[in-house]
Amino acid sequence: MTATSSWRDEVVALIPALRAFAWSLSHNGSDADDLVQDTLIKAWTNRDKFEMGTNLRAWLFTILRNTYYTNVLRRRREVRDEQGEYAGALKAAPTQDWSVAMRSLQTALQQLPDEHREALILVGAAGLSYEEAAEICGCALGTIKSRVNRARARLLKIMDAEDATDVMALETLTVAGRA
Repeated sequence: MTATSSWRDEVVALIPALRAFAWSLSHNGSDADDLVQDTLIKAWTNRDKFEMGTNLRAWLFTILRNTYYTNVLRRRREVRDEQGEYAGALKAAPTQDWSVAMRSLQTALQQLPDEHREALILVGAAGLSYEEAAEICGCALGTIKSRVNRARARLLKIMDAEDATDVMALETLTVAGRA
């Protein structure tokens, strides 16, 4: 097996994690797929710049993160769906308790500062270590730990919960009250 095919196999194995992180940033499956595709193109184009023996996962996540924020800056100059008519037409009532809880969690996550949300998603949802998340975000280990801790505490406060197990219970009661 050559070094290129081994590197390619490692990249392919990371695609599900990249897609999950991309979705957590964009909240849209199509945009997440495009973001992962852009990341893979950039990674393949610049594979000679990757230093073997370093953290491939962190390198790919950093490319994805930087690509996302570059696209966000570009989109700030665009004006799309000013009245929100198209977005309003896409709304659908949740059919299951977990979808209500997920929507509530997404809303709460959007209320967090960007760096806190990003740290929480990298560590909590993507399963990265604090060290990997710190490397991706370009900050100290203590900073990432602090951001995750503050994000968790703020998330629980926003969702009016004592601890993480209360979140689903609150959402189930809310849904039952509407029925």
